[in-house]
This record gives sequence, structure tokens and C-alpha cells, in this order.
Amino acid sequence: MYDETQMKIIDAAMNLVMERGYSSTTTKDIAKAAGINECTIFRKFKGKKEIILSAMELPEWNPCLKAQDFPVCGDVEQDLVSFAKTYMRKVTPQMVKVSIGLRTPELYGETAPGILKVPQTFKKVLLDYFLELQSQGRLKGMDAEVLAAQFLSMNFGFVFLDASFGKQLFGICKEPYIEDSVKVFIHGIGLK
Repeated sequence: MYDETQMKIIDAAMNLVMERGYSSTTTKDIAKAAGINECTIFRKFKGKKEIILSAMELPEWNPCLKAQDFPVCGDVEQDLVSFAKTYMRKVTPQMVKVSIGLRTPELYGETAPGILKVPQTFKKVLLDYFLELQSQGRLKGMDAEVLAAQFLSMNFGFVFLDASFGKQLFGICKEPYIEDSVKVFIHGIGLK
């Protein structure tokens, strides 16, 4: 889809956006980071905005979550561990940093739908899952939407804090976090 030079430009731009944000990244900075002349950027793209919007379509820069990424086996603990692992495998600290870097007024109107698609997809998977548990009579007196929001927030919170602070804040890795937090979650909602 994109040639080698375009990919260098996209990767350089997105790495700079992660470090500095969109507004503080110039085409001159992008050209230098990509190892090309600035005029090459304008031969390949209309400008900085087109580079960023192009990048958001690529799997390297977009988690591309789909409902099919979250298969169900029927065991609540296994399902939720699997959901969390899939989410954290796809929504990496890099993806979080990119989404933060793209939250600028001059761009956000065009990037917000793509950024929002990720939590919306995960929320829908979780909501459908908790509604199914309710229909089976396994989840009584709980609001499925609240549970979906709690589980999404628990997972996003870890990824966000990991992206922001790395090991400076937590001395734990994803795997034990997922295992323990799912156990606490299902115990809290009365499923174990």
C-alpha cells in the first residue's frame, strides 16, 4: 500500500507524535527522523495531517480490535483472562502514547472516531458477554454496562499507567496483573 519512503515518513512521524505530540512535531522534524529531505514529504503526502491519518489505518499504529478477537469458552475466569490478554496484546503502550499524542484540537475531530473505536469495540464485547451471563441467570442484580465499564477501565488503566510510567510506578508485569485482577473482579461480582 505504501512504499518504503512513505513508511519511513509514517514511522518517523508517529514516533515523534508519541514523544512530543502532534502540535510540536514539524515536517522538518519528520524529515530529519526519516533521513530524507523535507520536500520528499510533500511529494509523498499533502502534509503532516495526511501522514497521521494514513498511519491510523495501518496495523502498526492501530490496534484494529474486532469482536472476533474475543472468543468465548464459557468459563468466566478463562474468558475474562483471555479478553484482558487480547486487549493488552493489541492496545500496547505505544498505541496509548500515539492516542495521547493525537489529542490536539487541530486534529482530534478527525482522529477521535478512530481512537474511540477501540474502547467501543471492547465495551461492546464485554457488554454482550455480561448480558449473556445475565440471561443465563449467572449474574443477578448487576448492571451489565457498569460491569463492562469497570472491566474496560481496569485494563485500560494498567496499559495507560504502563505507557506513562513503565516500571517506575508498578513492579508487576501484565500476566500476573491480569490473572489477579480477573480473580478479584469475578469474586467481587459473585461469580467465584
